[in-house]
Amino acid sequence: MKLRNDEELIINKVKKEDAKEMIEYLNLIGGESDNLTFGENGFNRSLEEEQNFIEELSKAKTSALLVGRINDEIVCTASIISPTKERLAHQCTIGMSVKKKYWNNGIATYLLSEVISFARENGVTEIIHLGVRSENIIARKLYKKFGFEEIGINKKYFKIDEKYFDEILMNLYL
Repeated sequence: MKLRNDEELIINKVKKEDAKEMIEYLNLIGGESDNLTFGENGFNRSLEEEQNFIEELSKAKTSALLVGRINDEIVCTASIISPTKERLAHQCTIGMSVKKKYWNNGIATYLLSEVISFARENGVTEIIHLGVRSENIIARKLYKKFGFEEIGINKKYFKIDEKYFDEILMNLYL
C-alpha cells in the first residue's frame, strides 16, 4: 500500500524470526499512547514465549498476527485471535497498533480492512470483537466507519496514573 506520505507499507503474517523485533516494537509503542493495555516496556513476553505464540498462530486457520513494515521497520501490527472451542470459534477478538510517527497516514484504515478480509475469508468467523478506550474518539470513529457497533461499556477497565478510564466494547457482525 502506498501511504499518504508516499512510503510503501507491506503487510504480511508475522514469522517466528520476527519475535525479537516484535517485542521491541510493542515495548516502544506502549510508551507512545495510553490507548493500549500496557505502557512503555510493559509487554512482558520472553523471546521464547513470543516465538511459541507466533508459531501457534501460524498453524491456526482463524487466527493471525499481521505485521506492517516500511523499509524493513515494523510500523504496525494487528492480531485476530479466535477461540479453538467449537461453540466459540465463530467469533474473534482483534487488536491493532501503529507507531506514532506513522499516525494519520491511513495505516489503521488499511490494517483494519486487512483484518476484516481475513475474518471474512476464513469461512468460520462471524463476529469480530474489540475493546477501545472510551477517550480514543479517532479509533471509535474508524471502527464505526467499518460497521462496528458499540455493545457495552467495561467501567474502569484502564487504570493509568491512578485515574480510571472505561473501555467501549464493539462488535462487527459479518
